[in-house]
Amino acid sequence: MKESKTRIYQLLSSFNQLKWNIAGKGILAGFVAGLLVVLYRLGIEYGTDAATKVFAFLRVYPVLILPWAAAAVMAGLTIAWLVKLEPMATGSGIPQVEGVVLFGLKMKWYMILFVRFTAGILSSFFGLSLGPEGPSIQIGAAGSQAVAKRMSKSGIEKNYLITGGAAAGLSAAFNAPLSGVMFALEEVHRSFSPVILLSATAASLTADFVSKYFFGLKPVLDFTSVLQLPLPLYLWLLPLGVLSGLAGSLMNKVLLGFQTLYSRLPGFSRPTVALLLALPCGIFLPLTLGSGQNLIKFAESARGGILMLLVLLAVKLLFTSTSFGSGVPGGIFMPILAVGTLTGSIFGIVATHVGLPSQYIPDFAVCAMAGALSSSVKAPLTSILLTAEMSGSLIHMLPVAACAFLSLLVSDLLKVEPIYEALLERFVQKNGKLPAQERGGLMEIPVELGSEAAGNRISEIQWPKGSLVVGLRRGAKELVPRGSTQVMPGDYLVILSSGEEDIRGKMASLCHAN
Repeated sequence: MKESKTRIYQLLSSFNQLKWNIAGKGILAGFVAGLLVVLYRLGIEYGTDAATKVFAFLRVYPVLILPWAAAAVMAGLTIAWLVKLEPMATGSGIPQVEGVVLFGLKMKWYMILFVRFTAGILSSFFGLSLGPEGPSIQIGAAGSQAVAKRMSKSGIEKNYLITGGAAAGLSAAFNAPLSGVMFALEEVHRSFSPVILLSATAASLTADFVSKYFFGLKPVLDFTSVLQLPLPLYLWLLPLGVLSGLAGSLMNKVLLGFQTLYSRLPGFSRPTVALLLALPCGIFLPLTLGSGQNLIKFAESARGGILMLLVLLAVKLLFTSTSFGSGVPGGIFMPILAVGTLTGSIFGIVATHVGLPSQYIPDFAVCAMAGALSSSVKAPLTSILLTAEMSGSLIHMLPVAACAFLSLLVSDLLKVEPIYEALLERFVQKNGKLPAQERGGLMEIPVELGSEAAGNRISEIQWPKGSLVVGLRRGAKELVPRGSTQVMPGDYLVILSSGEEDIRGKMASLCHAN
């Protein structure tokens, strides 16, 4: 009995040390992830700029369109070979990272980096409507996995570092460290834990420092000039939230629909089709090329009139769907933001005909941007924080939050599945059940109000086979659990896992509210 208690105390002591060990390793992981994402961003931006210049040249010299189409065919076949070489590097990359963290899917970090950089940058030279943010998250996770492989023996510790790397990837992609941390908690790991928080924060802040060193202090999307929305105009947020919720929901439907259509084509032809479809978009509507950063700035300023914005909205939505559905490595994070911004700007212009002052159209564009992302990804806190960090001010927090949660409500009422969950499910169905990573070790699980475990004694709870509750944190107190100890909402359980089963998934269903 004494030996058992001594062993438990040793485990708790090692777990407390684990937090700060992971924080230290998170700094190194964030540095590696930041450098990798900086290189990727530079390559993608250079490719998109080159594509814009090439399409402008083709407008003047249309005789060169045929040779460019032939080059697109060759590039498409090369990309198809690369994604066949490493299926985990297809598409956004965020669903794959979630699969690694939550369900134990395996990821070959060196192959991920090779295919992401090669295929992603190659496709950018043809202007596909894809963003670097999703791939940056997987690149950050892959870089952190490389660090974890050399510095960590525990499977749980590797899991935490991969989560931190994902946070670092988003942080470096947007120069938004808080959004990176929140995304890791809300979307990637889907639970809050001090260990995850320390890992994600250390990695995210470090990657943000690296990114700012190369790209400067200015956010990727700078909305600092947007006026504060007066309180009497907040009623406009009700229809705006509904509209941006519909836009985000429609984005999900169209993205998944085109992915289904592409599945009927031979695998080698899909990237080629996407690259050829980019040709008319690049020649006639160059603003739709790439991730949509320039398009967002255009829409926010409400230039071009409502008809032009409607055309850009339709083309951007369809062009993104044809690009992403082909399986080419690239993200949808920024294109979703672009669709939301266009939606808000269009609604703002319409509202000016019934009394809205035109200087507040950019406010509608910013709010709808967060709304579309919230309804599509169903990560409202990340959407709100990302908008706040990109604006460089908290004065828009209330209208942005209101629009984000209204959009989420619309998406839930329409029973729209979160885009990354749907993509992960399709990925697993297509590629089969991949081998699980090692699950043994210590983990920390929060107990939520309304969960099955909350309010019951430890002896009364049916714990998963292969798990043992060795610690309980309640506020600032560290408790050694006994059979008579009552588990309360807000407690953090320290679980020793044997690694024989997927303990994390079973513990989550036990301790998280349904």
